[in-house]
Amino acid sequence: MTSPHHFDVLIVGSGLAGLSAALHLAPTHRVAILTKRELNDGSSRYAQGGLAAVMSDGDTLASHVQDTLVAGAGLCDPQTTRFVVEHAPENIRWLQQLGVPFSQEEGHLHLTREGGHSERRVVHVTDATGAAVQDTLMQKVRATPNITLFEHHMLVDLITSAKLGLPDCNQPGESSRCLGLYALDEVTDQVLTFSAPHTILATGGAGKVYLYTTNPDTATGDGIAAAWRAGCRAGNMEFIQFHPTCLYHPHAKSFLISEAVRGEGGRLLLPDGTRFMPQHDPRAELAPRDVVARAIDFEMKKHGVDCVYLDISHQPKAFLLEHFPNIYARCLELGIDIAKQPIPVVPAAHYTCGGVVTDLDGRTDLDGLYAIGETACTGLHGANRLASNSLVECMVFARAATQAIAQEKTGTCPPLPTWDDSRVTDADEEVVISHNWDELRRFMWDYVGIVRTNKRLERAAHRIALLQGEIQEFYAQFHVTRDLLELRNLVQVADLIVRSAQSRHESRGLHFSRDYPQTDAVAKPTLLVPPIL
Repeated sequence: MTSPHHFDVLIVGSGLAGLSAALHLAPTHRVAILTKRELNDGSSRYAQGGLAAVMSDGDTLASHVQDTLVAGAGLCDPQTTRFVVEHAPENIRWLQQLGVPFSQEEGHLHLTREGGHSERRVVHVTDATGAAVQDTLMQKVRATPNITLFEHHMLVDLITSAKLGLPDCNQPGESSRCLGLYALDEVTDQVLTFSAPHTILATGGAGKVYLYTTNPDTATGDGIAAAWRAGCRAGNMEFIQFHPTCLYHPHAKSFLISEAVRGEGGRLLLPDGTRFMPQHDPRAELAPRDVVARAIDFEMKKHGVDCVYLDISHQPKAFLLEHFPNIYARCLELGIDIAKQPIPVVPAAHYTCGGVVTDLDGRTDLDGLYAIGETACTGLHGANRLASNSLVECMVFARAATQAIAQEKTGTCPPLPTWDDSRVTDADEEVVISHNWDELRRFMWDYVGIVRTNKRLERAAHRIALLQGEIQEFYAQFHVTRDLLELRNLVQVADLIVRSAQSRHESRGLHFSRDYPQTDAVAKPTLLVPPIL
């Protein structure tokens, strides 16, 4: 007997990585896409900048590789970096074939430049690249018969042979295997069982662990936490990228001001109009994001101001409307005419550079389980992600993982047990969850933010331990809800971030410690191994 929801491949997440993987697999596999909200509610659609790839005669693969290595502060894996850079152009062409309406100039792709790039190599759709790519892929996915969509299905946990105590996995030398997963159907309020010989985690990052973030509400680290609980290593979790320029306005929720605004000449100013980036880095506004974010944080604290300003008003209005129509329109709604006045901005948590450790095929430590996109730690981003490398990484590893799956022999899945909630009750104090959620995000912002100290990390670790105890008790006694599951995942990810930060006794890339301001001569990744291994 098999699960009533049995597929060849389960894909958790519906961003660029998950949808790309589904389309690659659909001709030969029965695919299920599970997403905890609606299909278009992930982080990918909020990406404004674009996809970095060598698409012009004046650019080189070597240059893109070098820019990535420099931004990654010596921690990028060279093999992974070359792999992604070399395969980026073919994936751009694949998107073109699907009909993504990339911006053109005189019949050719318009390439913009962003911080950390030595050349113009960012392919984009004005300033709404993610939305355009997502819309195109969603149309293709919905029209593909071999793909079944499960919206409003929240990942609870992965099902592994080790957890089931299968005999062949208790022998020396035998590794555990992922057999499927449990998911909460929010419509019926039931936990369902899904089985498949292959599962792909494409659940995005964990920006919601911080109080201020550019990420949507879906970015709660679900895949990272589930993979860790299933026995997979986590890598480089201390490297959380804070985007330097999030719109600062009481009525704007997490609205990002694209890196491309600085790429097209935007200047960062103090409230009195003083430009400050040249004093922090010779690359000024085109320095990598970690440098710019720390500079803004420094200037805000030094001068006691709530924000700084990004000025692009020296560009003609027609130029701004052509290149940044969405940013122009949104700011104008809030009373800011970017053609005449600067934009108030602050840094905000933006991208999780670490994640579930994988190889070049997206394989994790657990047989049958893959991780792609922001969920994964492939080695590409090192200690700091180069702008617009993330969407490309999603596509390159979606293709690599699906090619690996296509070459594997598919075995039969054993019967999987149904979810047992016979001994739990409905929670009568939901306020506990909301209070813990708020407490977590506030102390992570205060203690594990852009600048860190040993004492701040110790305080965060102490509070995380207390929260984990409360949440586990709640999880064991009460019927699961999406809020509880997301909080459980966020606290687990917060623990991984803090433990990784405590283990790094240097400052590198996105991790800056006042207690260890030096950078070691040799760059070493951070690898955390779960107790189950």
